[in-house]
Amino acid sequence: MRYFLDTEFNGFGGTLISVALVPEHGDQECYVSLPLPDEIEPWVASHVVPYLRHVPPGIDHELERAEAADLVATYLAGDADPVIIADWPEDLAHFCALLVTGPGRMAGIDFGLKLELINAAGFSAAANSRVPHNALHDARALRDFYLVDRVG
Repeated sequence: MRYFLDTEFNGFGGTLISVALVPEHGDQECYVSLPLPDEIEPWVASHVVPYLRHVPPGIDHELERAEAADLVATYLAGDADPVIIADWPEDLAHFCALLVTGPGRMAGIDFGLKLELINAAGFSAAANSRVPHNALHDARALRDFYLVDRVG
């Protein structure tokens, strides 16, 4: 199955703040936020942090990095051939970095997965998301764009 990915992070090259995966079919979404860094970029403090908790209570997980990696691995474990789709390279970079849990170690992704960076020209998460700069809502908007634009 395809899963649509979005992340929020502390400015260019900054630490991961939240990650969301939204499946192509169904409503079993994955969302996790990580501890905020000591210093938060001003734009992130104004446009991202206030919206971190704007997700359904049942999936609002606030975890340390290792536990977040395990949650993502467990979420994807039921799919033998997951495809992770993103519209921005840094989302994929943060996602992959999250899965690395130590030197030579990664979260339990022993089933493999594929990553796909799409050209989403004409798509703006800020313009199409119900709650802009919230990873879950932005991933939902990306899924909706993809299904209309690519699958039709």
